[in-house]
This record gives sequence, C-alpha cells and structure tokens, in this order.
Amino acid sequence: EIASVQGTAFDLRKPVELGKHLQEFHVNGFDHNFCLKGSKEKRFCARVYHAGSGRVLEVYTTQPGVQFYTGNFLDGTLKGKSGAVYPKHSGFCLETQSWPDAVNQPHFSPVLLKPGEEYDHTTWFKF
Repeated sequence: EIASVQGTAFDLRKPVELGKHLQEFHVNGFDHNFCLKGSKEKRFCARVYHAGSGRVLEVYTTQPGVQFYTGNFLDGTLKGKSGAVYPKHSGFCLETQSWPDAVNQPHFSPVLLKPGEEYDHTTWFKF
C-alpha cells in the first residue's frame, strides 16, 4: 500500500528528534520503506543531523524508495570498537531500494530485470 504519511509517526518530512518522536507516537522503531517521488534522476532522499557532533549525512538516489531501520533488535549484547555497547535504537540504516513486493504489485514501479536489460541505479552519501 502507498499511504500518506501526513499526521502519522511516519511523517519525517521535517526534522524530528528521533528518540522523542518514537516516544511521542508510541512507536517501537522503524523498519519501513518510504516511497520517493518517481524519477530516474538523482534526487534528495534524506538528511540526518547529529547535534552533539555537528555531523550531517545527506542521501541522494535514483532508487524509488528508502528503507529506514532504527536498530530495533539491538539489545546491548553486540560489542563494538573499544568495547562500545549498542542498545536498542543506537544505530540506523538508510537503504535505498525498490519498493518491497513490487514484483507482485502492478501499480508499483516495475522491478523485473529481463535478459539484455541494464540495472542502473546510484546512491550518493554526502557527509
């Protein structure tokens, strides 16, 4: 289903502080595809800002969607560099892609690659 995000927990078109946003909407995290406006041209997809460091990540893509995942199953057992611990929601992924189940949904953008056709998509991460 292609659904409007307006007025829902999925409305991330304006900046939100993610932890507060999840609490406000009583959401256990994100693992959802967000549909982008159709185009084969490079277009803006997402911006992430970390207030503590001032770091900014911008994502641009030719893909029709982006899967946003917020580390919902991290539980503190995974150890990182210098013994860092990763509790729930301590990381996120922005994965550009076609829409899930598009192969079975005729009203979604086509995703089948036929013999002789070329798969050509690019994603840019700007830091």
